Amino acid sequence: MVVANAGAVWGRAEQQDFRSRVRGTLLGAAVGDALGAPIDALTLEEIRAEHGAEGLVDLVPAYGRRGAVTDLTQLTLFTVDGLIRAQVRRDTGAWHPPTDLHRAYLRWAATQRDWGPDERRKDDGWLAREEWLYARRDPSLACLLGFGDATMGTLDAPKNPGEPGPEAAARSAPFGLLVGWESQLVVQLAVECAAQTHGHPRAYLTAGAYAAIVHALARGDSLDAAVQQALVLLAARPGHEQVTAALQQALGAVRQGMPSPTRVEELAGDGTADGALAVAVYCALVGEDMRHGLCLAVNHGGPSGAAGVLTGGLLGALHGETALPSAWLAELEGRPTMLVLADDFAMEMTQGPALHGPGGASPGWLTRYPRA
Repeated sequence: MVVANAGAVWGRAEQQDFRSRVRGTLLGAAVGDALGAPIDALTLEEIRAEHGAEGLVDLVPAYGRRGAVTDLTQLTLFTVDGLIRAQVRRDTGAWHPPTDLHRAYLRWAATQRDWGPDERRKDDGWLAREEWLYARRDPSLACLLGFGDATMGTLDAPKNPGEPGPEAAARSAPFGLLVGWESQLVVQLAVECAAQTHGHPRAYLTAGAYAAIVHALARGDSLDAAVQQALVLLAARPGHEQVTAALQQALGAVRQGMPSPTRVEELAGDGTADGALAVAVYCALVGEDMRHGLCLAVNHGGPSGAAGVLTGGLLGALHGETALPSAWLAELEGRPTMLVLADDFAMEMTQGPALHGPGGASPGWLTRYPRA
């Protein structure tokens, strides 16, 4: 792969805008996760019976606290960590981003087996030493199996080839933040990494489409234009028809009157990845603000958590961190870690050569993100 190195040409204002979008993407996805997690297994009728006729309109406890996140957020953070370390490893000449991401996901898998960080983690970088990430939050079987051994799934030999669920797409927003990459390469990397756990085309092509939409948003495009670009990129890929149809259905639903949970449920369909992305696109387009869009996205009988993650990532990439509901951010589990990781990612993408380039290296940076 050949990608652009944008670090030397970004002005201060551009860097600040990019950092805001990176923060918005990660925090928005996590807030959507925290909002949807408590109702993920409920039908719309059960949600209304428990939370009132309007459904869920605020954070409620899950896993013993308000603002708790799930494995969807955990894996998103390890995606970011893997992307940073892939950029750092570029200097060595041994550069294969899907492998670097697979190593990152195996570090996540270790957190699901161990009680907490120990001496074995000292060479794994800083994220693997964050104790709160060792909480097991009902990870999907597809992810546990996909990362259950050292064999990396590929497009030619994917893990779980019959799995069309949304979990791989829900960890894929960070690929879209590679704004110095060509959009086709962003899609390719997201697709290849999704196939490490979700080998059905509906799952891995949805991951690619989601990354493409985030990529366009992070570059300043409108959401409608970003979806149109994703549709063009999808058209060149075998097996795209169901994902393309889901996105087109989402765009068409915007013109069908006032948004409603019934329309969201229709888009969600049978809970596959493409349905969850259709929900996210629709809710991000019709939501009056981020709070309204997220509440609309989670109040249905489908995969509420994944729909919340996907919607929050889109809205965060579109509007930046300042659009996020402050009351929800205040209770979000792991927010300090997410902010540090987001800022590290933004710094790596805009100033990487100064951190580990030919002219010198920061020992502290290489301790945080080892080349090994």
